[in-house]
Amino acid sequence: MQSSEPQDNLYSFTEQLVDLETKPGEDIKDKLVSVVLFACTLVSLITTFGIVGIIFQVTFEFFQEVSFADFFLDTKWTPLFAQRHFGVWPLVNGTLLTTAIAMAVAIPLGLSSAIYLGEYAKPRVAAFLRPAVELLAGVPTVVYGYFALLFVTPFLRNIFPLEVFNALSAGLMMGIMITPTVGSISLDSIRAVPSALREGSYALGMTKLETIFKVVLPAALSGIIASIILGISRAVGETMTVVIAAGLQPRITLNPFEAIATMTAYMAQISGGDSPRGSLNFKTLYAVGAVLFVLTLILNLVSYWIARRFKEKYD
Repeated sequence: MQSSEPQDNLYSFTEQLVDLETKPGEDIKDKLVSVVLFACTLVSLITTFGIVGIIFQVTFEFFQEVSFADFFLDTKWTPLFAQRHFGVWPLVNGTLLTTAIAMAVAIPLGLSSAIYLGEYAKPRVAAFLRPAVELLAGVPTVVYGYFALLFVTPFLRNIFPLEVFNALSAGLMMGIMITPTVGSISLDSIRAVPSALREGSYALGMTKLETIFKVVLPAALSGIIASIILGISRAVGETMTVVIAAGLQPRITLNPFEAIATMTAYMAQISGGDSPRGSLNFKTLYAVGAVLFVLTLILNLVSYWIARRFKEKYD
């Protein structure tokens, strides 16, 4: 035992020399990586503040010509007509209506697929089905729009008295489009629930279905709610599907069979180049964009609060 002490001391001294030789180089690499990552973060931050600054700068110019009362209290939106009205609520109504229809489709489909892939499907089946479901997120939104207009709407018109452009067809296709978002994040949350909770539930005599609804889903609630709110944010910001399938008729209605206009659809209409830069019509683009930005920001803050409020920690 005593004869090995010099060897141990020599080995320890050699390790210290290696650390001393490599440490300066490693410090330079770490600093370089830190600087690069900080620069990337700074670019993202500057870009975000630049976008927000431009939006609210032009929005401020808009409100110098249009009062807050005309914008938030009027119920008509006709800025391109001879008799101008700047009430934003018809656009908000159309956005919320299509979003509600989309989430009525995406939540049950996405959550059901997540439960099946996480709790019932065999590993090989899950490994095949999950990428297949997520392929829906890779389909261009313009394809969803034309599919809704040329296939879904004619099919539904045989059953319901739909207009050619309507909120129902657009909302249904948006729901299919958002399903992978809700399902993928919910699946990750379900798989993150420790197996010990499931085993404890089975030990108490619960069935698999009771375990899913009384143990697994409550434990994964924060991630599931966050996925739903993320899906809502995407539905609120969707453009091409509603432009093609929902129409461009701003109105306050809860009837999904009628044509409506969303905030993003109007922004796409104005950004076509017909409105001169600096005109009042051009400024309405930024005013509506500011409302959309605030709405999305509120949804993200709610999602962050819910994720922190209902987050489960397991040691």
